[in-house]
Amino acid sequence: MANFQQPIIIKKVKKHKHAHHGGAWKIAYADFVTAMMAFFLLMWLINMTTAEQKQGLADYFSPPSISTATSGAGGVMGGIAMVNDGAAMSGSAADITAREPASPDNATTGEADLDSGGQAQENGSERQASSDSEFDLKSRDAQDFHSAAASIRQAWQSMPELTPFIDNLMVEETEDGLDIQIVDQQGRRMFPEGSKYPVEVTRAAVAAMAPVLQKLNAQMTVSGHTAAGTRYENPRYGAWELSADRANVVRSILGEFGLSDDRIKAVTGRATDEPFFPNDPYMAANERVRITVLKTPPPVPVGLAP
Repeated sequence: MANFQQPIIIKKVKKHKHAHHGGAWKIAYADFVTAMMAFFLLMWLINMTTAEQKQGLADYFSPPSISTATSGAGGVMGGIAMVNDGAAMSGSAADITAREPASPDNATTGEADLDSGGQAQENGSERQASSDSEFDLKSRDAQDFHSAAASIRQAWQSMPELTPFIDNLMVEETEDGLDIQIVDQQGRRMFPEGSKYPVEVTRAAVAAMAPVLQKLNAQMTVSGHTAAGTRYENPRYGAWELSADRANVVRSILGEFGLSDDRIKAVTGRATDEPFFPNDPYMAANERVRITVLKTPPPVPVGLAP
């Protein structure tokens, strides 16, 4: 007979879930992907810029305090001597010459030549004074052009409407003076397509430059440039006419806001000649207006009245 009093044992097995590991690895992975994207974007930007643009960016973030192609001392130079080849040196002995009395080959030893000097010595002093004056003048000109470039950048940066277009405006110091360019970018045009009249932002940027350029004792050229591949509806109005008209309109805006006509040396249209990117003449950045400020005084001296 079966034993119905035997206890029934039920064994329950509890399954334990794995512990929650958290999402820290996702954050680390996202940071890694972001860093790689930024790295490849930086490499692409470096590859797309030219040597002139890189130099301009370097000068913008660390502008030189003195010119490397001038000579002079005192005041602005802060005691730093500039040798004739343009390199700044402190305590340089390259220009120091031995000061020994000059004497003819047949002069007797120990007797001073009292007849030496005279007119020749005076002429030498005048030439030395003229050379020193020229060096000081070049030093002042370099400082004036450097200050003008900084003033133009500051004027642009103080205008909120120019903030999205700040990459379209370039100022670079050169040996001849200043190189100012108003360049089209993809999606940000400074002139409407096919029009000689600039957009309002371009007009504001040109107007801000005029008072600064007027203070410089210099002349300048204005040239217009277009990109290759542009089609024109009017067969009698093409790249040459458009580039020349844009340059002339920029000149008129400068004159409207304070630049006198004697500061303009030439206004030219270059069409597709001298592209900003020679390797790709179809790029939008080749569409630009260039203002070259030369270290050449105007034909009429400043302040001269008829």
